[in-house]
Amino acid sequence: MSKLPKAALSLKQFMLRQEVLKLYREIFRTIRQVPDKNSQAELRSWARHDFQTNRNQSDEVAIKMLIQHGRRSLTELRTSLQLSGVSEEK
Repeated sequence: MSKLPKAALSLKQFMLRQEVLKLYREIFRTIRQVPDKNSQAELRSWARHDFQTNRNQSDEVAIKMLIQHGRRSLTELRTSLQLSGVSEEK
């Protein structure tokens, strides 16, 4: 009898989940660099909404496309911060 729970993730699912969580953390760390508190709140709300909307997505290809979209959005946010003179914390 297997010791794994019935809802155990496959290796691919686990790796995708880790990638999504990493992206989520990167987005929220970058949002902290936004100087305006109202803009920070808006961006946090937007990010949470996007992640919650796609929370139950199970199609691997769709998840990969969503990750790419999230990375592009993160790159745009970082570029905007750099252009506005906010320093990157890395």
